[in-house]
Amino acid sequence: MSDIKTQIRSFIDKNFMVPASLGLKDSDSLLDHQIVDSTGFLELIHFVESDFGISVDETEMVLENFESIDSIARFVTEKRSATSVAGA
Repeated sequence: MSDIKTQIRSFIDKNFMVPASLGLKDSDSLLDHQIVDSTGFLELIHFVESDFGISVDETEMVLENFESIDSIARFVTEKRSATSVAGA
């Protein structure tokens, strides 16, 4: 899962204004720290779909799945597992 977290962090660092002084942890809320707004939330979803090859259903577009680097990585891992089991 660390590779997934690295990709997510890299995307966030490149596309959002993350002050180095913040010391953003994987568990920190991207919304609480005002790194991501509603538009950024949609950008994260698009990134997850395109870079990880998964489809995010409307019902999955919730804070629980996209609040932090940890939650995004967990969502991607679970979604990939569900997809591979369904395709087997």
